[in-house]
Amino acid sequence: MSRYEVLARNIRRHVLRMTNRSKAAHVGSSLSVADVLAVLYGGILRVDPARPEWPERDRFILSKGHGCAGLYAALAERGFFPVAVLETFYQDGSPLVGHITHGGVPGVEVSTGSLGHGLSIACGMALVGKRDRRSYRVFAVLSDGECDEGSIWEAALFAPHHGLDNLVVIVDYNKIQSLGTVKEVLDLEPLAAKWGAFGWTAVEIDGHDLAEIEIVLSRVPLEPGRPTCVVAHTVKGKGVDFMEDRLLWHYRSPSDEDLGRALAGLGDNE
Repeated sequence: MSRYEVLARNIRRHVLRMTNRSKAAHVGSSLSVADVLAVLYGGILRVDPARPEWPERDRFILSKGHGCAGLYAALAERGFFPVAVLETFYQDGSPLVGHITHGGVPGVEVSTGSLGHGLSIACGMALVGKRDRRSYRVFAVLSDGECDEGSIWEAALFAPHHGLDNLVVIVDYNKIQSLGTVKEVLDLEPLAAKWGAFGWTAVEIDGHDLAEIEIVLSRVPLEPGRPTCVVAHTVKGKGVDFMEDRLLWHYRSPSDEDLGRALAGLGDNE
């Protein structure tokens, strides 16, 4: 099993335990992005857990802040804080609140959760990096439902206008949002072509193919002078057979029975 496979599986295990313990939502949204997070934190991002404020670090923004359990798990596995802290997720007084939060959590660049804001913040960070001639890159993960927001498309116009080739957007295209399928709520197709029309170099990948994710993200920028958009086709609830591609698991938290079944499916007999 590759380091990415191990990390992705560990992220999924943590997400399931965290959402079960806290009776929190968004387990499906965290599972769909687990493989992307595993590749980013397992090899792509230039970060140093011992120096979370290192000036030349790559910046990562989880614009879909409701998928925070996955990011908290990735940060803990990467060594930004002890894995045991994950047990406090969504508990009174814990810094690990239900939408990704910067305060008191090493490795989190910015608090998000109000959908549509993360890309604008990422654009600002990338613009500063360009103007200050810094070497860092900025990566932002967006949800597909978030692409309903007009602010996303304002930022999408801004980035190529300023030549932000140090900016990478990854759209977690699991095709299910809070109250229905993306196609039913507001059809985004052709999604990659839309980003391309806005001036981005846009590619589509299998968001669960770890090798493909690594190949694409290791080559960014895909075109000098242009920001990169990676449309990652994913499955809501990926890795847990009874959660996969089901709207129910956008908000539902796993019961103790669900947890046991899910962990067993991941090869964990606890």
